[in-house]
Amino acid sequence: MNILIAGEGKTVYFLCRTFIAKGHKVTVINRSQDESIWSARQLKIVSIQGDWSDPLVLEEAEANLMDAVLAVTPNDHDNLAICQIASLQFKVPQTLALVNDPDNEEVFRQLGVTAISTARILSNLMERRVGFGEITNLITACEGKLNITEIELTETSPVAQKLIRDIKFPQNSLLAYILHQGQPTIPKGDTILYPGDRVFVITMPENYAETIRMLTGDKG
Repeated sequence: MNILIAGEGKTVYFLCRTFIAKGHKVTVINRSQDESIWSARQLKIVSIQGDWSDPLVLEEAEANLMDAVLAVTPNDHDNLAICQIASLQFKVPQTLALVNDPDNEEVFRQLGVTAISTARILSNLMERRVGFGEITNLITACEGKLNITEIELTETSPVAQKLIRDIKFPQNSLLAYILHQGQPTIPKGDTILYPGDRVFVITMPENYAETIRMLTGDKG
């Protein structure tokens, strides 16, 4: 996949390194000439110095050949402009903008730009973990419409020692898979849940709390 990243700093460096390790081709637009030269040499990538929201610079970066554009600059208005130009002018099929101010996230979506707010994700993680010590991971997907949660079952979990077929999950919730004694297991009706199992559930935001209570017994 051809990926164009607009931004600067360590975030861009580690994104590039991750994508390259997965076999993707990466191009970067960076406003800093020194950083652009350094990243080109260090990562062996195409790194262009220029104004990342300038259509001419995006054209120089061959945005029209990209499968995805990631805008991760420190400025929300630049990230919005980059994604809109990439999508409308260069017909890039997938764009993603970093939103530094979470209040802008909904505005971006109303304008047709997929956005992600690290502040909102981190705050959600902290809020979800309060009162649920056994919940160790939570991410959102589908623009916040799904929660994916990892829970470690304990001796007091209401579902421990039960067959999955005997557990009534809330509507619009799904037990995706189980990690039992370090081994991943696809859940079936005759699968038994044990204390110490790590279960991964997919829920809608509106039934998240009900699903967590069913699995943990926590009333908070």
